[in-house]
Amino acid sequence: MGKKVDVMVTAFRDGFQSVYGSRVRSTDYLPAVEAARAAGIHHFESGGGAAFQSALFYVNENPFEVMDAFRRAAGPDANLQTLARGINVVGLESQPRDVIRLHADLFTRHGVTTVRNFDALNDVDNLVFSGQCIAAAGLKHEVAVTLMGLPPGCEGAHTPEFYLGVLRRILDADIPFQSVCFKDASGTAPPAVVGETVRRARTLLGSTVHLRFHTHDSAGAAVACYLAALEAGVDGIDLSLAPVSGGTCQPDVVTMWHALRGTEFDLDLDIAKVLEAEEVLKECMRDYFLPPEARAVEPLIPFSPMPGGALTANSQMMRDNGTLGRLPEVIAAMGEVVRRGGFGTSVTPVSQFYFQQAYNNVLLGPWNVIAEGYGKMVLGYFGRTPVPPDPEVVRLASRQLGLPPTEQSPLELNDADPTKGIRPATALLEREGLPVTEENIFIVATCGTKGVEFLQGRGKVMIRKAETPAVEKEALPESLTVRVDGRPFTVVLRGDQAIVDGVPYTYAVTPGDPPSPAPGGVEGHPVHAPLPGSVVRVVASVGKSVQVGDTLLVVEAMKMENEVKSPVSGVLTALAVAVGDPVVAGQTVAWVR
Repeated sequence: MGKKVDVMVTAFRDGFQSVYGSRVRSTDYLPAVEAARAAGIHHFESGGGAAFQSALFYVNENPFEVMDAFRRAAGPDANLQTLARGINVVGLESQPRDVIRLHADLFTRHGVTTVRNFDALNDVDNLVFSGQCIAAAGLKHEVAVTLMGLPPGCEGAHTPEFYLGVLRRILDADIPFQSVCFKDASGTAPPAVVGETVRRARTLLGSTVHLRFHTHDSAGAAVACYLAALEAGVDGIDLSLAPVSGGTCQPDVVTMWHALRGTEFDLDLDIAKVLEAEEVLKECMRDYFLPPEARAVEPLIPFSPMPGGALTANSQMMRDNGTLGRLPEVIAAMGEVVRRGGFGTSVTPVSQFYFQQAYNNVLLGPWNVIAEGYGKMVLGYFGRTPVPPDPEVVRLASRQLGLPPTEQSPLELNDADPTKGIRPATALLEREGLPVTEENIFIVATCGTKGVEFLQGRGKVMIRKAETPAVEKEALPESLTVRVDGRPFTVVLRGDQAIVDGVPYTYAVTPGDPPSPAPGGVEGHPVHAPLPGSVVRVVASVGKSVQVGDTLLVVEAMKMENEVKSPVSGVLTALAVAVGDPVVAGQTVAWVR
């Protein structure tokens, strides 16, 4: 046997996140965990990242119960690893100290062995307290440095020198850890940069520190990066299992096994048994819709770095919102928002900030609407960006969000925020008559209103299964002209393809519900939804006076809440939507007279 490589199988966390947006029911996949255990796999990524929130938001499962079930399926000796986002723990918002401490305690209680902990800005100050809590709870702390490649012509951090500087600051901060991971969530760091970074890190850390590398195959270079990392001195890599391998995921275990044949490295796995486990997982996932973009290598990703775990989650949301056709434009807009935003690594939550801002720039016009997360990032509310953000973007963010730039520690800001932490979460549980347990406190603290709705039994299942047969397309015209914002597009329909101005697109037509008619006798000025999404709150009451600019309702799109404001002063005469209803851009949602 050659040099043994420690393999963490990511299929059940990052694989699911990168393919299905983490919208997978645990009872559907746990038999595959048992099969992987039988195949000799003992190191699993079992949760964290988007898995915690997605269980509540889309699957209607308690994530702590899922963690317990995973431990039972994987066995008592398995190394179960989760992913934490520094002071954000497992949410998109950063948290105060009491919630960060509670995260470590609860994950220990529910069967976790190791926590990989990163900060998307590579701001080491955001790793100190979270790392201390992880270690104090008895967990193994795997501290991470986040990597990505930059588009041609962009310069700003993300070099071996920069990454080694982050690692040195981690060492200087005396953060307790058992292992170090270089994490490239977008799969865009070039193999040469990976190899040089690992080589220097191995020299700095010595031979005894466990060193790992993580990437995605989104740009097609993952195997080359893993080979470079192994040759430079890493001890472990992350791999996945089909059907959630390759493309936006990590390379398949079998693919990497083949790439290492004839080398000094050995995965120390029975590949025949691994193939058997993959067949079980394929059967478990047989009814799930597999987005085609999840399995594809996209050569343009290095020009607009988008993590695998975020790419499909966002494309799925764009499917929900009816804007999937704009995805190429949004991806193309990513480069500018990365550059002007200060070059934070494109990994959650920063990747979501980038995507939200690119989405706004495409659908609402460049920089007309600053996404809240992106704006707070450039203003300093999440820590220091690797490079100072564009001053004009900072000015726009400050004006639109009504917030000044800050250099204050995010932890200090969060500790002082009366809306964050254990106390307000406890008060909310008591007010809603819900059991006050540490698990429920954490759910509410990190998931807010959606956490409360889940605990009240009002959670929704939003799992995508394979489509039912499409409507007969023979009833459709063979050729038509579609006008979008006054611009004509010639569309030719051939089988399951729509050829738009010469460019083919696969499409399907399914039955839909007829639009709701306007209430009879309604008069007044129509109010339109600015973006597609779903209604999450109705703020104003029918029959009450409103002023121009008053918020009438809130629509959520791409994990952003967008206020729909009254364009005129008057009386709200009618609402055309209710909480939970989907809306499309331009749809009339209310009338004001």
